[in-house]
Amino acid sequence: MSITVNGTAITAAMIEEEIAHHQDAADPRDAATQNLIVRELLLQRANELGVPAGEDDQRIGQLFDQELSITPADEAACREFYDHNPESFKRGEQVEASHILFTPEEGLAGSLVRAKAEGVLEELKLNPHRFGELAREHSACPSGRQGGDLGAFGRGQMVPEFEQAAFSLGDNELYDGLVETQFGLHIIRSGKKSTGEAVSFDEAKERIGQFLNSMASQRAVHEYISGLFAKADIQGYQPAAQQ
Repeated sequence: MSITVNGTAITAAMIEEEIAHHQDAADPRDAATQNLIVRELLLQRANELGVPAGEDDQRIGQLFDQELSITPADEAACREFYDHNPESFKRGEQVEASHILFTPEEGLAGSLVRAKAEGVLEELKLNPHRFGELAREHSACPSGRQGGDLGAFGRGQMVPEFEQAAFSLGDNELYDGLVETQFGLHIIRSGKKSTGEAVSFDEAKERIGQFLNSMASQRAVHEYISGLFAKADIQGYQPAAQQ
């Protein structure tokens, strides 16, 4: 059975062509069909209201501008959202760290690499001020050129063994042993450590307003399209969820 929208046909060929744009959907054919029906309804409404001819997407945009009215979120709405969603406005825990990486070298057994790393670690325990110098001399990581400095990172950004060691340290503390990861052996020194802290309302206000306005716009579009569906004479189609 063919599909018609207020008497206008949605052909099988149109659906087949549209499916390519909905491959990530749970049901690509149904998603393609719905999209074609919605576009047809919107373009028919644009014709009714005399929206000037042009590209379909442009005419639909003009239709929404003409038919939908969104009240921008005010400061009170932004404040309410901020107060009710504190977990969304935190900077994650971070730690600064530097390291010296030792990896297997040609002609040098793994035990000798470890012995070399342990020797450098013992030197640093006695002379921590030499960290940058020894990183430039020994580290197999490109960060060695910057004295081993990796900058700041948060949870989940480093391999687990490295992360666990770095976050266990206090400010400017040298890890007591070598840390072994898939990349090799590491000597780790922490820098400053910061716990998760709240982002102030003033910092977050603009982003909250943009989010609330976007949500309001999406709701308005959804309600508008639902209203067109309710009034339309659609034959030959039933949404997959209702079949």
